[in-house]
Amino acid sequence: MKAIQVHKHGGIDVLQLEEVSDLQPAEGQVLVCVKAAGINPVDTYIRAGTNNYTADFPHTPGKDSAGIVAAVGTGVTRVKAGDRVYCAGTLSGASAEQTLCNEAQVHPLPDKFSFEQGACMGVPYTTAWRALFIRAHALAAETVLVHGASGGVGLAAVQLARAAGLTVIGTASTEAGRELILNNGAHHTLDHSDPDHLQQAIELTAGKGVNLILEMLANVNLGQDLPALSHGGRVVIIGSRGPVEINPRDTMARDAAILGMALANTTGPERERIHASLVAGLESGTLNPVVNKSFHIAQLGLAHEAVLEPGACGNIVITV
Repeated sequence: MKAIQVHKHGGIDVLQLEEVSDLQPAEGQVLVCVKAAGINPVDTYIRAGTNNYTADFPHTPGKDSAGIVAAVGTGVTRVKAGDRVYCAGTLSGASAEQTLCNEAQVHPLPDKFSFEQGACMGVPYTTAWRALFIRAHALAAETVLVHGASGGVGLAAVQLARAAGLTVIGTASTEAGRELILNNGAHHTLDHSDPDHLQQAIELTAGKGVNLILEMLANVNLGQDLPALSHGGRVVIIGSRGPVEINPRDTMARDAAILGMALANTTGPERERIHASLVAGLESGTLNPVVNKSFHIAQLGLAHEAVLEPGACGNIVITV
């Protein structure tokens, strides 16, 4: 089979499409014929060896994929050969014609969704669900502000929060991004390049402040986020690219909380709950993954560049 192989950390030039041995599922494993794979910023960090990420070489990039089950190992009962699935994590890497997964990493993909859409489910939707409902304990009737809501995680959070009965405010720096956020269920949109956008968010809550903020760039925004919170408000930090200075009194006055969130800390029972909810959302139609750009596997380097570009409007995927 063909697979992307990385033999050392570096730029996109280290991504090589090579012929490698076919895979075989062991006990408890599922072999998936990959039709599409999702590209997430973390894939670029692992490739480059930055932000405390590394890999064992040779390394096949990618955590998310979607395709058709080709074979299953002994003991596998949840899926069978021929099933359409999305994979939230793999054992062998997603940027390949085949990928090996543990049974728990494979989930049904309804026929009405493309494989490209299925490839968007893993990291973005798992991150958004865990941030909203496990870390922040988001509740119906609360107001959530999603910073960078036009990206993959942001749009997932908008859809999930709207379906759960929250009032959703999403931010994006472009008109196209704000329109996309509205089309995916947000009640209000704001331009986060506007210095007054957090004051505008407070005004949308009749001066009470927002109950919850999902923060994708804490090193830039956290100090300004805190005064926009309501009493008992929470900020969940999903992304940060450096240190930040805050005024602790902004948390004290509100009994507010700053919560960290790392997908790697997700437990097995949490994953089971998350994907039971996500599959139900796909089946009911409350979730609808958005593909922004699609590249062929041989253009994975371009996809790695695209996922880091500002002004995201959905997910980046590759087809195999």
